[in-house]
Amino acid sequence: MNVLIIGATGPTGQKLVQQALAQGHEVTVLVRNPDKFEQPDDSTEGTASLPLHVLKGDVLDPDSLQTAMSGQQAVVSSLGSKLSRKPITLLSEGTKNLIQAMQQQGVRRLVCITGLGAGDSKGHGGFIYDRLILPLLLKEIYKDKDRQEAVVRDSSLDWTIVRPAPFHNGAATGNYRVFTDLINVTASKISRADTAAFVLKQLSDDLYLHQTPLISE
Repeated sequence: MNVLIIGATGPTGQKLVQQALAQGHEVTVLVRNPDKFEQPDDSTEGTASLPLHVLKGDVLDPDSLQTAMSGQQAVVSSLGSKLSRKPITLLSEGTKNLIQAMQQQGVRRLVCITGLGAGDSKGHGGFIYDRLILPLLLKEIYKDKDRQEAVVRDSSLDWTIVRPAPFHNGAATGNYRVFTDLINVTASKISRADTAAFVLKQLSDDLYLHQTPLISE
């Protein structure tokens, strides 16, 4: 599949690129500074001979999104934001531009990563996360994640919103839980590698179409 990955320079985005190439996808990444994009290690099984297209652009620049969207069959968004206590709009505005480009070019499948604390997953991270980390450090980011999710939900695309628990950098295990009913659920953590594997699985699986699965170990 031809896949456009947004947010490929981040730690989770790098895992997405590596695994997508290893699975045989043709990958395009849109990055603001191609020099800062970390090319996958050629020793990674299956990645050396597969096509990877690195394009310079920005989700806040609709023209560069149009260029990147040409010929794609699916989009994975791992769009992130630097830690900030000031109001931000990058996630929602960037996603709005992304969806517009998808609609204009007839690309239907979108898998968008947000996080634990967005939408109705708020309050399911345990005492420290819910009472300290989220309100003190992530409040403004998650306000924009809520707006981002609303933009995705309101689109006519074939979307899935993935909400990972807080990340760690451990290896992929395949041993994680997926929740769509959050009653009595408290999420803990999940590796970026397992998150990437779950996200990429959605490209060929409609099980969570128009849903917001929360994933956690």
